[in-house]
Amino acid sequence: MPPSPLASPSTDSERSRQLRRVALSGLLGTAVEFYDFLVYGTVAALVFGELFFPGAAPAVGTIAAFGTFAAGYVARPLGGIVFGHFGDRLGRKSMLLLTMGLMGGASFLIGLLPTYDAIGVWAPVLLIALRVLQGIAIGGEWGGATLMVVEHAGERHRGLWSSFTQMGAPLGSLLSSLVVTLVVAMPRDQFTAWGWRVPFLLSVVLLGVGLFVRLKVVESPLFAEVKKDRAESRLPILDVLRRPRPLLLACCVGIGAFTAQSLLTSYMIAYATGIGYARPQVLTALTISACVALVVLPCASALSDRIGRRPVVLAGAILSAALAFPVLALVDSKSPGLLILAVVLGHGIAQSVMYGPLGALLTEMFGTRVRYTGASLGYQGATLIGAGFSPMIAGSLVAGSGNGTPVALLLCGGAAVTALTVFFVRETSRTSLTEATERTTPHTEEIPA
Repeated sequence: MPPSPLASPSTDSERSRQLRRVALSGLLGTAVEFYDFLVYGTVAALVFGELFFPGAAPAVGTIAAFGTFAAGYVARPLGGIVFGHFGDRLGRKSMLLLTMGLMGGASFLIGLLPTYDAIGVWAPVLLIALRVLQGIAIGGEWGGATLMVVEHAGERHRGLWSSFTQMGAPLGSLLSSLVVTLVVAMPRDQFTAWGWRVPFLLSVVLLGVGLFVRLKVVESPLFAEVKKDRAESRLPILDVLRRPRPLLLACCVGIGAFTAQSLLTSYMIAYATGIGYARPQVLTALTISACVALVVLPCASALSDRIGRRPVVLAGAILSAALAFPVLALVDSKSPGLLILAVVLGHGIAQSVMYGPLGALLTEMFGTRVRYTGASLGYQGATLIGAGFSPMIAGSLVAGSGNGTPVALLLCGGAAVTALTVFFVRETSRTSLTEATERTTPHTEEIPA
């Protein structure tokens, strides 16, 4: 029996209110996660080498610090498996509360961690352990936050609404850059002694705000329907791995965006300061780039609703590859203004065009019963390959070659993988998520090999 005309406006109003609340929750939650994650990368580039790996040559200390950075990325797929499993079995909302609490708690503890001078080798051991906890948390955060938004959104604007979660990355980067910019303005001895701890300790404030908003959201309506019909998957990871093609495509299509993200943010701090830029100049460039990304991301995501996910991601990959060597030349000019232009072009624009549609694309590639697991593993696999080891590889190659050419080559390589993968991914912008509720296997299972 159809609802009465009097009931419809109330229902539509409630749905709109819940959608806005879920989108805000995704934005704030992901911003908190990325703030914590990127603060680590920024501080690692600035002081972790000397604080936790003393006695090593500067280049070796930086590589070791980025090794702990990579540890967080290695742990992210584990977080995708664990939180994806329970998110597909028990619900999205409860897992998102756990991921946020775990991430904020680990970051706060890093801010309290003694250095090598105080407790010796236990300092880097504990640092790596907390970094792994961060990775596990963020491994479960993105997938849940994104699919919550997409599953609440209508069929026509999933890309646009999913961009709120995607915008959490530059917003977190912006917040981390602003906070770190303030503390690095301190005298060097004070920053090394205690100033570096401030950004980590401040994460508890963001955690409180994020949890307050997240507690008010309702469960995904599509998951609620699956739960009502008792149709959830018993072992989502096995259902995903049984037909691995969509998972492999999801991993590969995001490699270009994450390679560019890690090289042009975390690694750029170490590279640019190493060739003579002052730290505030580099952080200013990252801050401006994050502001630009906050505009480009929703525009690219909305465009993907109109012309499709694949053309937008492909355009971003081509642009990223085309700009790789010009961006490096701008950075090597040692001009602060050209440094800003380089980071804005490479990260704020090209990377954002690739990254924007990924939230909707990866979510739409999997059925509701396994969507949390599938989307999380695809996304985290891409981050592990594209971002987890890129700074460490770049640092090693640059130290060996004496120039930044390897950075540009890595950017081109990541973009090439994404561009090639786009041709094997089915367009999903018109895919019905309601139909996907009836499946336990990914949408792309029917694509011929």
